[in-house]
This record gives sequence, C-alpha cells and structure tokens, in this order.
Amino acid sequence: MRAIAGLWRWRRNPLRRGTDLAEAWVALVALVLIVVAAPVVGAVTGSLTNDALLRSVEAQREARHVVTATVLKKLDKAPLDPDPETSSARDAQRRVLAAWRGPDGSGHAGAVASELKSPRPGDRFTVWTDRHGRVVGRPLDPATATTHAALAGFGAALAGAGLVEGARRLLLWRIVQRRHARWDQAWEQAGPDWGKTGTGA
Repeated sequence: MRAIAGLWRWRRNPLRRGTDLAEAWVALVALVLIVVAAPVVGAVTGSLTNDALLRSVEAQREARHVVTATVLKKLDKAPLDPDPETSSARDAQRRVLAAWRGPDGSGHAGAVASELKSPRPGDRFTVWTDRHGRVVGRPLDPATATTHAALAGFGAALAGAGLVEGARRLLLWRIVQRRHARWDQAWEQAGPDWGKTGTGA
C-alpha cells in the first residue's frame, strides 16, 4: 500500500522538504484510518443492517403464513417467469393450477410454482400467503439475513478504505502540485541565465 510507503519521509534528512513531512503525515493518518476506522465502519454497518434485516424477518413471519394447496392440474405451457431469458424449464414443469384456503378462511385458486417434482391432481404442497390468502414469497430466514448483513459490513469497510485511499491520493496530488509550483518559482527567480559563466550566479 502506498500509504505505508509514504511513511519513509519521516526519517531525518537535511534535504527533507516541508512537503515531504506533509506527505508523511497524510500517509500516517490514512494508514490509521484504514487500519482502525474502516473496520469500525464495517462492523457498525453490519450490526445496523443485521438489526434491520432481523426486524424485517420478524415482520415477514408475522405477515406471511404457510398453507396447504392442492394440485388441480399441471400447467405445461407457460413458464412461471414470462421473460424467456430468465425462466427455466423447471419453472414450466412445476407450475400448477392449485386451490388453497387462506388464513382468513377464504378460498383461492390460481397458477403457482409447486415444490413437487412430478405434480399430479390431488397432490398437496405448501405455499406462502399473506393474511388475505394471496400468494407471496417465502419470508427471509435469519441465516440469510445475517449473511446479507455481513456482506454489507464487509462492503462498507472496503468502501471506507477506498475513500480514505482516494482522499490520500488527492491530497498527495495537491502536495506534488504545490511542490512543482515552488520549483517553477525558484527557476523564475534564478532567471534564464542560471549557471552560465559571467552572469554572477
């Protein structure tokens, strides 16, 4: 990492410039932020995301109910997903016309995806519905929520480290620009005859 490489400018050297020392400070601050702050940001983000997702899991488990559906007939033609690029042959094979009773006691029938390998009329399988009996997706489980939270925390830590490194490079660019500007000023003060015999230099 270039932030570590910038620390060499701390060493004592009679030719060390003020910009060298500034570059060393920038490198040190960046290193501390990457080593300490980025993991803290990742941990906090992961924890907050995990809490939010677990609350969502609880809400979904309260709002969604598993009911038993009965196969009326197998639907062979249309896939579950109307988009031919994302639908699969398995969707088409397991799509059935089924009937079920919602948690509120209302009767429902419609085309749904079946977990049965070879669905036949009269076979039973489970579907998730809302409180009115409309088919909904399976609720998120805690293990998946924790995995998503961990990935979010890891991503936040990487993003934080990237932002620090980006800021360090921007500051370093400004330092180098200032260094070059001072060199240009020194050359202008020396004049175009600098170093020539008889110019008094």
